Amino acid sequence: MDLTDSRILITGGAGLIGAPLAERLVADNDVLVVDDLSNGIRESVPEQAEFLEGDLTDPDVVAEVVTGDLDAVFHLAADKYVNAERPREQFESNEAMTYNLLERMEEVGVENFLFTSSSTVYGEAPRPTPEDYAPLEPISEYGAAKLAEEGLLSVYAHTRGFTVWNFRFANIVGARYGAGVVPDFVYKLQEDSETLTILGDGRQEKSYMYIDDCIDAMCHVVEHADEPMNTYNLGTRTTTSVTRIAEIVSDELGIDPDYEYTGGDRGWEGDVPKMRLSVEKLAALGWEPTLSSDETIRQGVRDLLDDPENEPHLS
Repeated sequence: MDLTDSRILITGGAGLIGAPLAERLVADNDVLVVDDLSNGIRESVPEQAEFLEGDLTDPDVVAEVVTGDLDAVFHLAADKYVNAERPREQFESNEAMTYNLLERMEEVGVENFLFTSSSTVYGEAPRPTPEDYAPLEPISEYGAAKLAEEGLLSVYAHTRGFTVWNFRFANIVGARYGAGVVPDFVYKLQEDSETLTILGDGRQEKSYMYIDDCIDAMCHVVEHADEPMNTYNLGTRTTTSVTRIAEIVSDELGIDPDYEYTGGDRGWEGDVPKMRLSVEKLAALGWEPTLSSDETIRQGVRDLLDDPENEPHLS
């Protein structure tokens, strides 16, 4: 798909990934953003984009934003927390949003769909994990919902004439967010520079990808992959442990705290302790990340510290 002179709907376009994606696209495209602002920030949406606050589990909202003049829907909206307090509600909400969009798109004749899936669909798989790894056995309702949504997308790609770009993300790091291990450590250490509590044993090890690399990779795949169902991992070739993240954060803050571990091999129920995605398929399409996982963490900390809007969440 040519990402110029197109009319594009971005769902979740006020969030960590959606807002920078909107910024990337508004220069050459007509962009409409819809977001219920449960995770996003209204001020993050670029001024050049149209904006509607709305809940995509409501078919009336979907009918308002998905119209026949669209060239594509980029679906980033989701209830994003792996350890959700209401997992059934999360599963049903995420499923409903995706199905509502697909049904409405078919109704009005829009056939290009970008979807942000997750590494959680793989469950506790061998590393590095390629896109064709099987069986896919997620261990959280969040991952199960993403896998079910991928199944729906496959149906629409192979029987309804859709072109789908399906991205399985590693952990994406950027300035526009208030949840996740990096900001959690920054905020905690700004409150108490002496001691940091770390969930698990600190040896959990995952791939972290910088937001700019993530946006570049997504756009590259959309512009260069044209199968009915295009599934790509987005990540780095390296990983970072939780303890190493704490060390990088401490170094950037100029402090030397003691670390206290809660114990166990994972941070919470449904957490995958070890994750590294194969990015060979992405490399074969001509794209490589510019930052390693450690470099991503360091840049993410600097982004947080440099942005005056990223204040610590004081209790």
